[in-house]
This record gives sequence, C-alpha cells and structure tokens, in this order.
Amino acid sequence: MNYILFDGTVRAALLPLTYTRPVADLRIGILTIREKWEYYLESTTTTLTEDYLEEKFPMVEMEQNVMINASFLPTNSLVEKIAELSNNQAIFKNDEVIAFFTNDTQDEVNFDTYDIIEFNEDLIQIKNTWDLFSFNDEAIKTDFELITKGRTSLPIPEGVNVINKGNVFIEEGAEVLFSTLNASSGPIYIGKNAHVMEGSLIRGPFSLGEESSVKMGAKIYGGTTIGPHCKVGGEINNSILIGYSNKGHDGFLGNSVLGEWCNIGADSNNSNLKNNYDEVRLWSYESENFAKTGLQFCGLIMGDHSKCAINTMFNTGTVVGVSSNIFGSNFPRNFVPSFSWGGAAGFSTYQINKAQETAKLVFKRRDLDFDEKEQKILSHIFEITAKYRKF
Repeated sequence: MNYILFDGTVRAALLPLTYTRPVADLRIGILTIREKWEYYLESTTTTLTEDYLEEKFPMVEMEQNVMINASFLPTNSLVEKIAELSNNQAIFKNDEVIAFFTNDTQDEVNFDTYDIIEFNEDLIQIKNTWDLFSFNDEAIKTDFELITKGRTSLPIPEGVNVINKGNVFIEEGAEVLFSTLNASSGPIYIGKNAHVMEGSLIRGPFSLGEESSVKMGAKIYGGTTIGPHCKVGGEINNSILIGYSNKGHDGFLGNSVLGEWCNIGADSNNSNLKNNYDEVRLWSYESENFAKTGLQFCGLIMGDHSKCAINTMFNTGTVVGVSSNIFGSNFPRNFVPSFSWGGAAGFSTYQINKAQETAKLVFKRRDLDFDEKEQKILSHIFEITAKYRKF
C-alpha cells in the first residue's frame, strides 16, 4: 500500500515551524512524526503539503493510496485499523479525519459517500506549536520503547553516574563522559555518534540525536529532545530542538521549540512563566493576534534560520519567525516577524539576498548545499510574510 501524509487543518496553527516543512517532519519525542509512522507502517511515506514545499517534499501517488493526517501520532491499534482500510472507507475521531482510502481515478473525495469508521481510543494530536513540548515527555517514552525493543544498548561507561540504568540506551559510536544520567522519571536515549561531555547533568525523559553534543556542565531536565546535529549547553527544560541548531552556551531555554539552523547566543535566556503567574498568550498566525494557550509555562517558539546575539532576553510566550536576527538590550516584542533584523530598539527588514548568503555559509559549515530548492522556499516565505513586517 502507498501511504501519503497530509498536513490537515492544523498547519496554520503550527507556523512558523511549518513554513519550512510539512507537519509530518516536525519532531516530537525521539523521532519526527513521519519517522514514527514509517516505523509503525513498516513502509516509506510521501507528503501532500503546500505547493512551494512540494519540490523538496514530493508526493508519490499510486493506483491505491491511504492518506494519513500527519497531526495524529500513531499507535498500534490505529495502525491496525488503517491497514484494514479499503475502497471508500475513512477513519475519523469526532469530526477530524485521521485516514482515508483513495485511488488515482478519484477526482475528489466526498466523505458523505464514505463508510466512516469512528476511532474512540485516546490519541495525541498536534494542534498547536505548544503541543510539541507539552506532549514531548510522553512521546519520548513511547518512541524509546518503539526503537529500543529487542535491542541492546552499548554499556554505560565507567565513571558515569546513572540511576535506573535499564532505562538508558546508548547507540553505536556515542560517547558519554563522567556525567550523571537520572532515568528514574523517564528514559534517556543517546543517538549514534552523539557526545555527552563531562560534568553534564541529565534527567529523563531525554533524547539526544545523532551527531549531537551536550557540552560540559550542562543541566538538562526531562521532556527535552535535542535533534540531530545540534550542540547544547547551559540549562534546558522541556524543550525541543528539531535539528541542526545550537544553544551551546550558558543561559536558560524552557518550554520552547527551535526549528532547524537556529543559533542562541551565549547567556541568552527565555522566560517561561509570567510574573503574575497568569495564562500565557502566544501569537497566532491563524487569527493574526495573540491567542490563549491554556498554559502557565510557555517559552520561545523560533522558526528555521533565526538567530539571537549574546545576552538576548525573550519574554514569556515569544514567537520568532523564519530567518530573523535579534540583538540588543531589553526584551524584543513577543512576536518577531520572519526576516526581521534588530531588537527592542526597533526592527528593519532582513533582505532575502543577505539571508540567503548567510544560509549558504551555515549549510557549507555542515558540508551541505543550500541548493535551489532551499533558496526557492526561503524566497517564497519572504514574500508571504511581508504583511507582518510593518516596521
């Protein structure tokens, strides 16, 4: 069967992270949503997403296809139901479609003509950016069980203090030096060729991606995912770095999500709790206003390619778009549009040619090519986000 993951109705609520990727390629837990589905389905997937992302994330359609809503995280029982789908059948949870069968001869999909199968079991659905860190604790535990089942970890090195060592998994090529791993509250996963430097203090649930590093003396609390090719240091709590991003120095990052190709300057901090302990509001691209999150703890959401200078301060519930550069004293505004250059003293537009020059250098540093596909995506985002840059 051919499986296609589609963005669904939640894509706008997941901006700015979904400006540069389909919903399926968001990371929560150890794996991206796509990687989870491919583990469960034992099959590759392709994507139905925004037109400007299709060249990088193409869809492959065959004679028979099953479309899956990528905002839902898979479970064994859900995958069993999906595997049983046949012509003109769809799975719904309440009013939200989870999956449906289609073929290449259909001009359109009309669910009024479908046999609707109601799925009543609990599922995690990612409806908002803050759901990523809110559900990350649970997602790490689920992914850990999925990808370590029946496998043997590398031995825990001598000199590492560990609590509940049966809940620690170290992949081939990884190195952990003279650190403390506390897996009593959840598992700790150390990916291939990852490096935990001496003096690090890590509490689970925690995931460190392939080729990533935890720098000396870092303090990392549970519910934290560091994606592949990242460097982290300082204090981190209940946060996600999707991949290829750095927070390499002292400073606090909490209840936050960073996209790819981000860099947090030394001694930068984000607030994750308001002084009056009130509910945090976060910028919504859907309503183009600040929306209630229902959360008391909510930090920083930062889109791909954005960076901040040393000693940057982010207020509680700050959203930074794609390819912004933030610097200067005092708190910048709670919503920083894509391609912004500046800080509390004011912003100007970070022009697309300059942004692409920097991106090329950043990619080259990782031995990657900032190719024409990437350039087109960034240029399109520059155009569609112009309405927010009212400087």
